[in-house]
Amino acid sequence: MNLAPEPLVFELSSPGLVGCALPTSDVPAAELPAGLARESLALPELDELTVVRHFTRLSQKNYSIDTNFYPLGSCTMKYNPKANEAAASASGWRGAHPLAGDALTQGSLELICRLQASLAEIGGFAAVSLQPAAGAHGEFSGVLMIRDYLRAKGQTQRTTMLIPDSAHGTNPASCTMAGFVAKTIPSGKDGNIDLKALEAALDDTVAGIMITNPNTVGLFERHITKIARMVHEAGGLVYGDGANMNALTGVFKPGKSGIDVMHFNLHKTFSTPHGGGGPGAGMVGAVKELAPYLPGPIAVRKGSKYALAMPEKSIGKVKAFYGNFGVLVRAYAYLRMEGADGLRRVAENSVLNANYLRARLEKAYPLKYKKGCMHEFVAMGDIAPGIHTLDIAKRLIDYGFHPPTIYFPLIVPEALMIEPTETEGKRQLDAFADALLAIAEEAKSKPELLHAAPSTTPVGRLDEVAAARCPVLCYRG
Repeated sequence: MNLAPEPLVFELSSPGLVGCALPTSDVPAAELPAGLARESLALPELDELTVVRHFTRLSQKNYSIDTNFYPLGSCTMKYNPKANEAAASASGWRGAHPLAGDALTQGSLELICRLQASLAEIGGFAAVSLQPAAGAHGEFSGVLMIRDYLRAKGQTQRTTMLIPDSAHGTNPASCTMAGFVAKTIPSGKDGNIDLKALEAALDDTVAGIMITNPNTVGLFERHITKIARMVHEAGGLVYGDGANMNALTGVFKPGKSGIDVMHFNLHKTFSTPHGGGGPGAGMVGAVKELAPYLPGPIAVRKGSKYALAMPEKSIGKVKAFYGNFGVLVRAYAYLRMEGADGLRRVAENSVLNANYLRARLEKAYPLKYKKGCMHEFVAMGDIAPGIHTLDIAKRLIDYGFHPPTIYFPLIVPEALMIEPTETEGKRQLDAFADALLAIAEEAKSKPELLHAAPSTTPVGRLDEVAAARCPVLCYRG
């Protein structure tokens, strides 16, 4: 990684330099409408070579999954095979246009139809829609399906959605946007949902419960079938947040455990690169009773042909055209390469890696829940007087590692949420563990190193509060 400071393009500017020379215009000049023309435009003056070198140097400062390890819990920043990129870049897929019509897109529709069927089988659902563009988008779609289903049954008094305190952080927003009122259900001492608290909350105003499984502390909800039965008997439905399917593929089918509708993220579990904020895909699966409410269109087979069709009682479109098609191609290529046995190994290795790291770190970093985890675990950063999780995260940068997710979930104080994924080998895991153990020793003997970190980067520790409250969004000279 290039650690040398890099000036802004404005600071590189030199009067008179020109990046390109435009030919003389062969059309008559036209005046801009009044009010649109500027007296001056303070753009940098640079030659082409300076621009190219500037942005090349900036690219060398990037920390990417192709160069280093990302232990970000809840994000699943794993390596994704380059073969999937090659598949998505094939001219036939790349050149497909959503307005071309069914007759000219049979191959694309067949891929969508096959992917729907594969994901329905993996999740244990009757049907799947691939339209949502990301996890929270799929989550919102699933809650809308629950809302419309209950309205169709005349259950309009059901306005409360139960959300465990170990659920994904977007759950309250999704249920609120759908018109429900969120009510928190606490976790027990074991990190799972408190069944007594759940039972006390169930009444005829409850529309359902939103469950993240494995939950955000990295534990499997071992009473999932009992929880589903309790909610169903009370007249509610069960929404599943399946963002963490990395730990479950080929091992556990959420749709067979009592979950009625669920999203899972193709950009986490099924191979699309997660970095840069997208693109993503938050497919939604549903059991038979909820399937008619899926967002559409979905791909269907009619004889030897494929077409798009809206489910009978669909909540409607939630994305223009048909989601992020390139993501769907990557996911299908990944499934075909892995097969059923490969997907199971993905889950097994992700759980193995997480528990290996947990075992190596648990003596130095306290655990609120002292038991085996799934694909991730949450440690605590209060390892020495005056030391906080933020200090540990910043010091990890000096050791060449991207920090894990910090201060989430909120139910664990000074949280360090670590997910190694299935794609990292023992050598890499040991290097990361060794760095954290070294930092734990420094926290006791040389705490000033942690407070001053990072010290090996072009930019030191930022005032994050000031940056959030008083952002500087443009060059001020």
